[in-house]
Amino acid sequence: MTGMNQPAVQQVRGSAGEVLRAFVKLGLTSFGGPIAHIGYFHNEFVLRRRWLSERDFGQLVALCQFLPGPASSQIGFALGLMRAGAAGAAAAWAGFTLPSAALMIAFAYGARFLGGPLGDSLIRGLKLVAVAIVAQALFGMARSLTPDARRAGIAVAALALVVLAGGAVGQIGAIVLGACAGVLLCDGGSENTAAGPDLPTFSRGWGLGFLALFLVLLGGLPLLSAAGAGPGVSLFDAFYRAGALVFGGGHVVLPLLEAAVVPPGWIGDGAFLAGYGAAQAMPGPLFTFAAYLGTAMTLAPGGILGGVIALVAIFAPGLLILLAALPFWHGLRQRPRARAALAGTNAAVVGVLAAAFHDPVWTSAVLSPRDFLVAAAGFVALIAWRRPPWQVLIAMLAATFLLRAV
Repeated sequence: MTGMNQPAVQQVRGSAGEVLRAFVKLGLTSFGGPIAHIGYFHNEFVLRRRWLSERDFGQLVALCQFLPGPASSQIGFALGLMRAGAAGAAAAWAGFTLPSAALMIAFAYGARFLGGPLGDSLIRGLKLVAVAIVAQALFGMARSLTPDARRAGIAVAALALVVLAGGAVGQIGAIVLGACAGVLLCDGGSENTAAGPDLPTFSRGWGLGFLALFLVLLGGLPLLSAAGAGPGVSLFDAFYRAGALVFGGGHVVLPLLEAAVVPPGWIGDGAFLAGYGAAQAMPGPLFTFAAYLGTAMTLAPGGILGGVIALVAIFAPGLLILLAALPFWHGLRQRPRARAALAGTNAAVVGVLAAAFHDPVWTSAVLSPRDFLVAAAGFVALIAWRRPPWQVLIAMLAATFLLRAV
């Protein structure tokens, strides 16, 4: 909110080094998921550093929530672009992403040596953390994205499609169904369509070029993979497609990644959920879970190189689509049909996440009444007591160890 006491916005252009320092700090301290990340960004860049106004920040958040991909990473990328051009955008992404990515790669190496009762308890506890976190995300998203009977119906239809069709086909079909149903059933509403802020932008030709690259990779990578271009291409393809189809936040990538890497045998259910649970304790974007998967999976190249390939692949589509949208955003957001399609897509996301919550999250983690007790306590701690995820993770791991010892 703008007011008379709000400090003036700085109009000077900064350096990539300045952007990197600011985002490394956030990459080391921003716990709590994408909504919390937006709050950290607001405090740092609107209130403290005054890089942009409240209004500009609000419009940037609206754009990134409209697009597929990790919203908080897209916002950070755009802030770096606004402050210091292409070098600033790269610095913002690296500073915010690489700290947690490095921690996830280290966890992948450490998890290989976990064994015995201690290792079993750790893996079980991390899987139960995933239950509580996904339940929290599902609860919050259902309240905000399905507030009426029509959108709740879209969510149920999407859930049915995922359950009956299964795999990536069901998930992609559910998202398409949601968009079509949104156009038919949802109200596009009205919003303030006054002149938009001075977001980082460039010519529409460049925007179309980024869109073309996004689409070429989305359609061409599966063809190259099927033609036997190599395991590295198959790895990049799987994570690129997952990143391209995420609407509604980082938790929605869970079913897409599970469908891509578990059925082919690249990684087991237990290791998948253990890594997802560990990702909840990390600062920065949840998408760095991809670095763990690329490092831990059996598909070549594996190791650090596999982690880097998976990490770049999962972020690339969201950043490309952001660059494609920037020149067109103001005109698009005035179209009621576009807003209605987004409302339907977001409702369908709730159904997709509900299907993932049942299988594999619940079925692979909750195997006894004690497991249910730990998961329920973690959910209450997140929802009712509003404890940060890293505190809940520590408490749930401690409870798992104690209950298995008695």
